[in-house]
Amino acid sequence: MSLSRVENPCFLLFLLVFQAVFILILYRGGASSVFRGFLETQRVLDYSKSHDVYTNLSLLVPAGGGAALPYCSAHSPIAVGPLTITFNVLPSERMIIQKNPFVQSGGQYRPPHCLARYKSAILVAYSNQEKYLHHLLYYIHPFLQRQQLSYRIYLIQQVGNGTFNRAKLLNVGVREALKDEDWDCLLLHDVDLVPENDYNLYVCDEYYPKHMASAMDKFQYNLPYKSFFGGVSALTPEHYMKMNGFPNTYWGDGGETDDIAARIQLAGMRIVRNPPHLGRYKVMDYNRGTEESWRRPASHHNTAKTWKDDGMNSLEFKLLSRTKHPLYTNITVDIGYVPPFS
Repeated sequence: MSLSRVENPCFLLFLLVFQAVFILILYRGGASSVFRGFLETQRVLDYSKSHDVYTNLSLLVPAGGGAALPYCSAHSPIAVGPLTITFNVLPSERMIIQKNPFVQSGGQYRPPHCLARYKSAILVAYSNQEKYLHHLLYYIHPFLQRQQLSYRIYLIQQVGNGTFNRAKLLNVGVREALKDEDWDCLLLHDVDLVPENDYNLYVCDEYYPKHMASAMDKFQYNLPYKSFFGGVSALTPEHYMKMNGFPNTYWGDGGETDDIAARIQLAGMRIVRNPPHLGRYKVMDYNRGTEESWRRPASHHNTAKTWKDDGMNSLEFKLLSRTKHPLYTNITVDIGYVPPFS
């Protein structure tokens, strides 16, 4: 006696596969999003065919006629994919300003021809790294403009020569940036990293904190360890506040990235990552030694006990100055000093 269609194993397998695909489509934001992802995987892999970072910027012209601006297209028509990134020649500030005529005072930009769909704040913790800064500004401004974003670049500078505290400076940057704008996305960006592909969109994941720099050349384009959340990350203001921001108590290099990864989990979220073909970054190597400086640092904090009390709700600092430069907004702060025996 033949099996009915419902009882047929092949038919049941087909139903399971169909359900899995349907769930994937819903999770990824619709069929167009899924198929676009497959297409983009194919079109961005060839890094041997890279483009100058200022390609297509001449196509940005103000809309005429005084009519209301339309929204920017969902997918930028002037994005090019893989970029040529070198650090052989140090660009001057004047050169960068000349090449980015639509960037306004304070490092702010809005597309001249359309209304941006996303507003992103780029936050850079900084400590006397002028060479790195010039390279970053040279590459990041055209990179962001081709994505048709509304954005501003913030430099958060620690006064004095005390021990550097990246995480606390970024907390300061978030608090100050949110006074200016209701940002859709906060990009926490190391000054010595440059993205290699402008399909790597500087927008947030709707649901979870996103690790942007998932494939650095310093690590042979692999993660140094599974929970790594350093380099460049993207969080909505809601994500940031839900995890109480970053810890204020890590002085010196390392350690805070594992704390941040842990508090994401403790806050009921998870880390999503750029696929390696999109999350590629070049690391500037002016003062770095061997890869030993990248070894996973030991943490002496108990994040499970401290995250609710150490972060945005305990942030203390003294704002010393807030200055609009042609290519960025500089925020200089006194964040205290490393306490004894910490």
